Amino acid sequence: MSFAQTRQDSTLLYYKAIVDPEKPENLPAGINFYLKKKQSALIKKDTLSAIRNLRLIAIGEFKIGNSYNSENYIVEALNLIKSMSSNDTLFNEKVGLYNQLGRIYRASRNPTAAINSFNEALAIAQETKDSIIILNNKANVYKDELDYTNAMDIYSLLYEKGIKSQDSLQMALVLDNLGYVQSKLNLPEALENLKKALDIRTHKNYLVGLHSSNNHFSEYYLDRNDTAQARAYSKKALALAHTINSSSLKLDALSLLMRLDENPIVNEYKRLTDSISDAKQLAENKNAFLKYNVAEEQKKTQASKLLQEVESRKLLVYQFLALFILLLLIASYFIYSYRYRKAKIEEIYKTETRIAKKVHDEVANDMYKMMTSLENTPGIENGVLDEMERIYSKTRDISRENSAIDLHHNFGLQLNDLLLGYTNQEVTIVTRNLSKIDWEAVTEIKKTAIYRVLQELMTNMRKHSMASSVALIFSKEGSKIEVKYRDNGIGCDLLKKNGLQNTESRIVSINGTINFESKKNDGFKATITI
Repeated sequence: MSFAQTRQDSTLLYYKAIVDPEKPENLPAGINFYLKKKQSALIKKDTLSAIRNLRLIAIGEFKIGNSYNSENYIVEALNLIKSMSSNDTLFNEKVGLYNQLGRIYRASRNPTAAINSFNEALAIAQETKDSIIILNNKANVYKDELDYTNAMDIYSLLYEKGIKSQDSLQMALVLDNLGYVQSKLNLPEALENLKKALDIRTHKNYLVGLHSSNNHFSEYYLDRNDTAQARAYSKKALALAHTINSSSLKLDALSLLMRLDENPIVNEYKRLTDSISDAKQLAENKNAFLKYNVAEEQKKTQASKLLQEVESRKLLVYQFLALFILLLLIASYFIYSYRYRKAKIEEIYKTETRIAKKVHDEVANDMYKMMTSLENTPGIENGVLDEMERIYSKTRDISRENSAIDLHHNFGLQLNDLLLGYTNQEVTIVTRNLSKIDWEAVTEIKKTAIYRVLQELMTNMRKHSMASSVALIFSKEGSKIEVKYRDNGIGCDLLKKNGLQNTESRIVSINGTINFESKKNDGFKATITI
């Protein structure tokens, strides 16, 4: 036999141990087997198998007499169904669970809850067989409540509908219950129906059913004052309860035997015990389905709170997103402005360089050719030639002041050469810390601005200040570069700024600052921060 076959046979064996136990140890063994199967199914996330296992565990616990445990397993199964996305399609599972729940409530003496549970099951039952079982259980509740007429109506209907049924045990169930309520109503066909049910169950060796039949026979004869027959059937019922090892079935059989006892003390004890038991059951009545409904309400409340929390979090997310977008727009604006300003400055520098090249290549060269030609022409006055040479020199200076700057190769040395280029016999130029600046870390726009501004300051000095000494002090703190310019010239009136507006515009365009300080005959100072 293959492993799969062995496993299948084992499962069938334990299934029968729950549904149709033959030995006392069958039910506990079946319960343990399905408890392990349920746990394994949950680990594998096979929720449907876990639900089916829980129902079998609940049936087993109920048959042993552990109604409260049975309820808890039913509730666990219902909660698992709730958690499944396909819960609206699990009709068979729900029918079985609600039917079992109704049986538990019936045993707990809670007829209203039992009827409600059976009605829940009937509302979704799709199989005729299921409907018959549920209606039979519903009729049992009426029977317990001594409403024999309603109970008989349901049992009679079930018998008529099930005559053609191939399920003999189901027919035995209906006949046994029908015979019982008929006996309570003193109908003559009661005994015949009870006998038919007993014969079927004996033939099938259905122990739980045989226990029920014997109990009903005992009551039948007790109601007719045939105590000998009643006691005989009660003893058979007790023996079957011991065989099945069911506490609840034992209690039923013993209760019936005590009713047959002629000792008034025993009868009084039973009456008081039953009365106390009923009162206690009704007072406590701690059924798990009630907890299940409360839990459902709590879940709805928690879900509402969770929904509010989710909405609150969504609002925070939206607010954060809006803030992020706003910051992104602001950042984009500044980046765009910076890039636009940078592009504009670069374009200005390119234009200056282009103009300087044109001035040099076209104007200066043409002027030089003109001077050379006039020098070789007789009759030209020397004053004209001197004026042309002066214009040529000015043109060359303009070209040089706006010529292209090499920003990539040793910028510090180029800047130093620029400054020292203004040194002559009358002017001394001193620089400090120029070589200590890491010019590689400075952007090209900043280097260009520094170069052009210092070039303009030096040109202004040479043209206007009459200075004999110039000092330039360089320093860097973080990303900021500071250049301090000092000369000992005649100074100037800062209100007129002496044509230094272009210098200030260059610095402002790159978000830098330049401050001028000067008085007449007290030199000129400028502090540049970029």
